[in-house]
Amino acid sequence: MIPIKYNVRNLRVRWKTTLMTMLGTALLVGSSCILFGLVDGLEYSLKVSGDPLDLIILRKGSSSETSGGFEGAKADEVLNVKGIARDEDGKPLAAKELLNIAIAERGNGTRNNLIIRGVQPASRKLRPDFKIVAGRDLTEGRNECIVSKSLSRLYKGAQVGGLLNFGDKEKYQVVGIFSAGGSAAESEVWADLKDVERNTGRDGSVSCVQLRAASPVDFAAIQKTLTEDTQFRLAALPETSYFETQARSSLFLKVAGSLIAVLLTFGAMFAAANTMFAAVKSRTREIGTMRALGFSQWDVLISFMGESLLLCTLGGVLGILLTLPLNLLTIETSNFSTFSSVSITFRFGWFVAAVALTMTIAMGLFGGILPALRAVRQEVIAALREL
Repeated sequence: MIPIKYNVRNLRVRWKTTLMTMLGTALLVGSSCILFGLVDGLEYSLKVSGDPLDLIILRKGSSSETSGGFEGAKADEVLNVKGIARDEDGKPLAAKELLNIAIAERGNGTRNNLIIRGVQPASRKLRPDFKIVAGRDLTEGRNECIVSKSLSRLYKGAQVGGLLNFGDKEKYQVVGIFSAGGSAAESEVWADLKDVERNTGRDGSVSCVQLRAASPVDFAAIQKTLTEDTQFRLAALPETSYFETQARSSLFLKVAGSLIAVLLTFGAMFAAANTMFAAVKSRTREIGTMRALGFSQWDVLISFMGESLLLCTLGGVLGILLTLPLNLLTIETSNFSTFSSVSITFRFGWFVAAVALTMTIAMGLFGGILPALRAVRQEVIAALREL
């Protein structure tokens, strides 16, 4: 077996082509990691938003909060259904909520759709790890709002003390910044339910009711009551199932990302193959010498394949290292279910690491196989004549 230090020495001797190939591979791997990291971030935000004991109550036949509105009087009856969990103060963990999608101005002057959610006090406890991280919570009836950290960085007037202006009839004073465990709530502006009702002229209606059951048995009983009882006739959707449906909006990004990753991988294969073909051509004498010393064709094949794999692995590791600082990056995209803004935090998890590893191995193996086969087909006598 040809020692690995032989391959390392050859890469060092050809440092210019080695460096160029590594940088090209790193850029390709890094680009794919960024794309898949954003897809993973979107799916994570929707996954952590659902609690197994939570239900989202919508109008019968509706599958989205934006089209699931029903009467406020009926929503009040839902809040009194038996089996709802209670907090430490004995208050039910259930809240009426009203959504409005309005156009907001970003800091760079462009505009985008934002979800304004009218909430009640229990809404905070129905979101994972909700907490105020700057300023204070909103006071009911004062046209105040709180926003997530990501929105406060992106939108004009979204900082504490600022004014979010959605039109002549809808303005909110920002009094606090909140976080919610990376869930979908971090893509929303929260205001008091009564304020949103008044500002949008939708008194007496809600978009949904969110509630938490006291136990799995109560969960099934509440769902059956709200779905089948003639008093209600509503859609009671498990929150986990609801957000799984919403996660389908990431399917386009995932398909597009996979296609781009495949094309980039093919490009990197050609770059690696070109480098290795040049290496084979310049090392004809070495190949002949190795064969004359007793190394088999299989040894030469393994050596050149290993060198190609090592070259691409170094580039892949460099690409991964370049993307690690992006774990703090948050970008905006559109939720194709609501056509509103959704904030995504880049996540470098096992899925992204698996994509990077697969790409690197594919580049190294398939990029090096043809040059390696050419190397082993060299005639020993013809190769030694190059001496």
